[in-house]
Amino acid sequence: MPKILNTLIAACTLAAAGAAFADDGVVNLYSARHYATDEALYDNFTKATGIKVNRVDADDAGILARLKAEGTSSPADVILLVDAARLYRGEVDGLFLPIHSKPLEDAIPSNLRSQPAADGGISWFGLSTRARVIVYNKIKVNPKDVQTYESLADPKFKGKLCIRSGSHPYNLSLFGAITEHMGEQQAETWLKGVVANLARPPKGGDTDQIKAVASGECDIAVTNSYYLARMIRSSKPDEVAVANKVGVVFPNQQSWGTHMNIAGGAVARHTKNQANAVKFLEYLASPAAQNYFANGNNEWPAAKGIQLDNPALKAMTNGKPFKSETIPISAVGKNMTKVQQMLDRVGFN
Repeated sequence: MPKILNTLIAACTLAAAGAAFADDGVVNLYSARHYATDEALYDNFTKATGIKVNRVDADDAGILARLKAEGTSSPADVILLVDAARLYRGEVDGLFLPIHSKPLEDAIPSNLRSQPAADGGISWFGLSTRARVIVYNKIKVNPKDVQTYESLADPKFKGKLCIRSGSHPYNLSLFGAITEHMGEQQAETWLKGVVANLARPPKGGDTDQIKAVASGECDIAVTNSYYLARMIRSSKPDEVAVANKVGVVFPNQQSWGTHMNIAGGAVARHTKNQANAVKFLEYLASPAAQNYFANGNNEWPAAKGIQLDNPALKAMTNGKPFKSETIPISAVGKNMTKVQQMLDRVGFN
């Protein structure tokens, strides 16, 4: 109840702010990042700048719907979402304000941000990344057999694959990337093979997929990397035990690289505090904030040249760099309609 109450209070505060003029002392944030560790990140921004962060939490879809409903009266200044396809949708729907920021453009690689608008402005920037990896049962599976996403559709794994709903944003983004790499026809054939290999109907979150592999319910599964990293770093012995029973593969190291989804940020189209909003995004791309993403929520930094010191991320990669895909992340969003149609055709719920 306290969290719900705080969200309602914040929503009322922002609603009142929407009718006001710009306030040099605040930035109003709509965030789909529900991580307790982010609180200190925002506090550090306030300490450094004197700008207070007023935050309302919701999921990606809820935030985009709210921005549409509020229109020009929206009090939002900054939007944080946790999926590339949803960031692309917000851009297409005209909910973001393209901005010019040399610090952001210098820090964030071009493939992890929107394509430039007509005036060269950027509608959104990736701020952290998470790999979509394959986990496998160490006793039952030879890791050489699951080195690619293509292997998920190999008939040898019939009845042995666990994965969450095909319509979940994490999977939609993976499938959008696969479509970009393979082409629509091959991607649909691959999806049919994935469905044929399911050990059970898609259900649960990514942590549930990891647990199912550890328990023997399935032999392989797909998860975002930070869920496994959390279990590796957990203070709960049962979670550490689960993590120890599974191996992890960063797929397609010999081809296009591992799919990386993003959490990212944008300036709201009708911001009343544009300068503060840009300053906040620039702060989130700074080395200090990027390391906080990595250590606080086990994500990889999106900014260039950041050195990590996260033991779980290092353990997952044996302390070595891995190859990630380099397609423009905006292509994932462009492929969403195709992907959803393919999922319907192959019966991937």
